This record gives sequence, structure tokens and C-alpha cells, in this order.
Amino acid sequence: MRTDPQRSFQTMVGQRIKAARKALGMTQQDLSREMGFKDRQILSNIEGGLRKLSSSELLALMKVLKKDLEYFTDPLRLVAEGAFCWRAEAEPVVLDAFEEKAKTWIAAYRTLGERLGEPVSPLVPQIPITLRSSYEEAWEVAARLRQEWSLQRNIASAVAGEAEKRLRVLVLYVEAPPGISGAACYLGDLNTILVNRREPDGRRAYDFAHELFHLLTWRAIPPERVEAKDPQKPYVRRMEQLANNFASELLMPREDIEALWKERGKQEIHRWINSNAKKLGVTSKALRWRLRNLRLLSVADEQSISDTLLTWNGNVPSQRTLPPLFSRAFVERLQKALEAGFISVRRAAQLLDMTMEDLEDLIEGYGLEVPFEL
Repeated sequence: MRTDPQRSFQTMVGQRIKAARKALGMTQQDLSREMGFKDRQILSNIEGGLRKLSSSELLALMKVLKKDLEYFTDPLRLVAEGAFCWRAEAEPVVLDAFEEKAKTWIAAYRTLGERLGEPVSPLVPQIPITLRSSYEEAWEVAARLRQEWSLQRNIASAVAGEAEKRLRVLVLYVEAPPGISGAACYLGDLNTILVNRREPDGRRAYDFAHELFHLLTWRAIPPERVEAKDPQKPYVRRMEQLANNFASELLMPREDIEALWKERGKQEIHRWINSNAKKLGVTSKALRWRLRNLRLLSVADEQSISDTLLTWNGNVPSQRTLPPLFSRAFVERLQKALEAGFISVRRAAQLLDMTMEDLEDLIEGYGLEVPFEL
């Protein structure tokens, strides 16, 4: 069902006014006085999307709230909505700038979908895991998910596609600055996982599974904006441990690891871990921790393992094996919107930080018809 565009626009503007007001520490009474409204209810109706702004009121709000016109009126931006959880070690200024880019991609996907009559689902699935859950419970949920999705072989390479199809998660393979591995974004009606496509595939798979856990538990265990390597807060540390255990069971099923371990014989421990990590599509270090959590390593094994000899991180992508930018779902929606005239070629290229020629190549790369001529 299509939403009323005018009412939707008014609601968006109202939400953004409220966000800008709060960011300045103003109450509705404060802003009403600055705007010369006779009572606070007028502003309350505007913020609630119940009353349309006049052009003069909008100009006055821009001045009072210190925002440009696009802040209030551009639907291809996320303002005061959407929470991110980043796997990153980048400088804050770099991360902030990249997050703003990511917000435009996600907002474009959602807004163009609405215009095309393809709105996102309001049902966001969650799994029954809380901070009080045990690691075994996280394993059990991951195992059930794997069974429901019929993930038996090549799990690491298949899980992203299944999440897209079954959970309607938007997956975007992106060019990220150094130090940014990826992120989860929870928008209420649209979940997104960003993946740095330059990372080795073993890391990409584990990062994806880890971020999937955050999306599926966001309401019960909202994550920090940036995941710390060694979190100091007990609840954050517990949350990350649960996420790691979920990811490990999803990608490295207990029964598979135990079966492989029984077949080890006298094979040298580092050789065994490296070769089986490659087979499973995960990193050697991830498999080492999985063995530890399953209590399969003897004291002698533990003492003999050297991190420097755990060398498998996955295949480093070459130009031939590099995942295509963004995703088929994302590019298909963009192509349809261009064809329908809901977005201009220039604006689409600007949103993706591309030239129009690059945009043409992106669409052709997914085997789609380019709906414009240069």
C-alpha cells in the first residue's frame, strides 16, 4: 500500500525540526517563542506532521535552528533516525564522514522503494537472546537459523544471500576507508549490513555474521556505536562475546568442527587450523577460538599455538574476485527509479559518489539495462 506523499513529507519535516531543536537544547516553548507562535501546540502539530509549514516559517526555522534547506526537505538523507554499530578503528572524523555517506545510500534505497511502491516490511525479526543468555543458547539459536535456511555447505559464502532473501536485510558491499571493516544499521523498518569489499573473504564472512547478531538482538541488546576490541563495560563485553559465539556457531557448526577434529590424527596443529579455516571460509584465528570454546584443545595444544603461525585470513580479493559494489537489490531499485524518473542520473551518481559513466558501468555490471544515455 502506498503512503500519502504529502503526509509523509510533513512527518519527515516535523521529525527533523524536533531533532534540530533538541540538538540545540531547546524546548518546544523556547522554539515557539522564537518563531512567534501564539502557543506551543502549533509547534507540536508541526513536529507531529499534523500541520503544514509555510515557506516563510521554514525560512525562519532554518535561521533559528541553523540548518540548510536540504536538512529539512531532502528525503534522500537520514536525519535523527537510524543507529549504527561499526567494526572500525578509523579516526572519528573519518568514521563520521563515511557514516554520512552510508546514510544517503540507505535513505535512497528506502525512499525510492516507497516511490516505486516497494516499501520495506514493518516486521523486523528478533531472536530470543538477552544479556542473561548463555553462550550455548547463542549457539542453539544460530544452529536453528542455519537449519531453517538450509545452510549445510559453503556456509560462509551463502549466509549473506540468505539474510537478504529471508530477512530482507539490505547488504551493501562498499569501498570503505582503511580501518573500517563494516557496520550494522538499525532503522526500525529497514536493517542494513555494510561490508568492506576489500577485506579478505574470511574476515568478511565473520564480520557479517557478527553484525547479523546485532541486528537480530538490537531491541534487547542495543550495541555501542563503535565496537571496542577490548570493551571495558561488562555488559558490552558480554554482548560482544554472545555475538562472537553466535557467529562462530553459524559459520562453524559444532558437529562439523568435532568431526574434523576427530580426523586430525597427528597433523601439526597450525597446519590443521589453517587448512580447515580455508575449507570453512573463516580465518585461522576464528577457528582457533572456536576450538577453545568447544574445549577441544588440550593443554599441550594451547601452549603450542602461536598467533603468528595462524596465517589464513581468507582470499584477498583481486579485481576479478572483488564483490560488485553495493548489491543487486540496491542497484535494481536504483535502475527502476531512474527509469521511472524518480531520481535524475546526476543525482544518483552524486549519491553514490560516482561519475555518470561509473553509474552506467555499475548498472551494466549487474546485467541490467541502463535507462539513460550519456
